[in-house]
Amino acid sequence: MRKLLALATGISTAAIISAASVGNANAAGELTLCWAAWDPANALVELSKDFTAESGIAMKFEFVPWTSYADRFLNELNSQGKLCDLIIGDSQWIGGSAENGHYIKLNDFFEAEGISMDDFLPATVVGYSEWPKNTPNYWALPAMGDVVGWTYRKDWFERPELQAEFKEKYGWDLAPPATYDQLKQIAEFFQGREIDGKTVYGASIYTERGSEGITMGVTNVLYDWGFEYQNPDKPYEMEGFVNSPDAVAGLEFYKELYECCTPPGASNVYMGESIDAFKSGQVAMHMNFAFTWPGLYKDENVGGDKIGYFVNPAEKKHFAQLGGQGISVVSYSENQDDAFKYIKWFVKPDVQAKWWSLGGFSCAISVLNAPDFVTSAPYAKTFLESMAIVKDFWAEPAYAELLQAMQKRVHDYVVADQGTAQEALDLLVQDWTEVFQSEGKM
Repeated sequence: MRKLLALATGISTAAIISAASVGNANAAGELTLCWAAWDPANALVELSKDFTAESGIAMKFEFVPWTSYADRFLNELNSQGKLCDLIIGDSQWIGGSAENGHYIKLNDFFEAEGISMDDFLPATVVGYSEWPKNTPNYWALPAMGDVVGWTYRKDWFERPELQAEFKEKYGWDLAPPATYDQLKQIAEFFQGREIDGKTVYGASIYTERGSEGITMGVTNVLYDWGFEYQNPDKPYEMEGFVNSPDAVAGLEFYKELYECCTPPGASNVYMGESIDAFKSGQVAMHMNFAFTWPGLYKDENVGGDKIGYFVNPAEKKHFAQLGGQGISVVSYSENQDDAFKYIKWFVKPDVQAKWWSLGGFSCAISVLNAPDFVTSAPYAKTFLESMAIVKDFWAEPAYAELLQAMQKRVHDYVVADQGTAQEALDLLVQDWTEVFQSEGKM
């Protein structure tokens, strides 16, 4: 899952969209690839020049800001539009796009071309490609891996006077946290502290109500307390899993972290606002998706030797919220043969390696398991470790209704201070039950 304004990472949306095509007017064919306007889109434009050079097929790109991404392209698919030959769709779209016939099932193509999904990180195959989940039915190729992790002010953590004070107060060395209890202690330690003449705060976390923000933040924590979407042995049975005592404790913790340790006015924070809080030197730690890390590393104020990265902490369990997308062939495309050629080209190990080097987050095992991968970027090791523990939100065709319900219930409790955590999750079970009953699945 993922939604963000391209401007939040310092790139120009207009500049991306104006990069209308790669290739020449005399090309044998032309493909339009639809995605969001953000840094990885720039990398894909550059990468795709090689495809045009090899195939003679020109590439056009329809990139829109994350705030319009879902509405724009889901409307396009639902209207059976012919704009997109290829689409890099959100992980949550798989169920609806498969069941509604928007995407072409890729199994026969994969078999004919010798493409094996064993060549991709298993979690990304489940998250971006499969429907139903955990079945060998593939509707996309893993294209852009992503996961929620953390950055921190390494330069602050390494200050001897702060290390001594922290050790005296908490009894352990100030370092990236391994558990959420440790994360909260660090956040409390920095909250309201003066550093270099400026008041700073503990952490920036997701609280946004309008799209998916607070859900992505809350689930990142709830998973580690033991929250489950359903009974593993009985699909769509949610009572006692969504609202279990452990899930309640996890939601209570998220509220405590929000109240104790975030900057003033942090009631509507998602990726862009969280980036801003970190880049402006407001916070010691920053929750965000991994795609933000390359841009932050390059930032002259907080990047380079000043920034560090750590995997989402653990509690009773250890997970992190999955982001990212797969690339699919649109069933309404009039250029399906050429679209398949692009998929066949994109899957090549050398192409995947270049994709990573340009700033895309490859899901190919040939890239991720390469001997030099963990040293290929300062954040590579954290990305690899994070992708090994991912878990995702519902990918049901009704995911939008499921998401809206969770956004409301957890925001009402965490930010609006309404009711209790138990009440919030009890109401969420009721909401989701109604959705699945209307879908005929309960």
